[in-house]
Amino acid sequence: MSRYVYMALGWCAVALGLIGVILPVLPTTPFLLVAAFAFGKGSPKARAWLIDHAHFGPAIKDWEERGAISRRAKMLAVFMMTLVFVVSLILGAPPLVLLAQAVLMGAGAAFVLTRPD
Repeated sequence: MSRYVYMALGWCAVALGLIGVILPVLPTTPFLLVAAFAFGKGSPKARAWLIDHAHFGPAIKDWEERGAISRRAKMLAVFMMTLVFVVSLILGAPPLVLLAQAVLMGAGAAFVLTRPD
């Protein structure tokens, strides 16, 4: 991929990450990790901006250095997964949808909770 494709991917990921700050169902950190990767290939200056960002930088550094997720982020992620499942249950989602949510979000929660703090 060319430098411009990586830069476009990085900025799209940043935009989705920023939307995720507002929307609780859309995760922020995975998009910022994708942005950091893409910027590493396409724009060292943009990557440095993201890594040095006061709010987003520490989470990216923790993940890249130790595969770590902060305890606060873990609890928030598991809480939001649980909330989405409960809302689906209350709204009467079909059993197959509930099963898929339980399996997929359970796997996601297990992954998140097993990462170091």
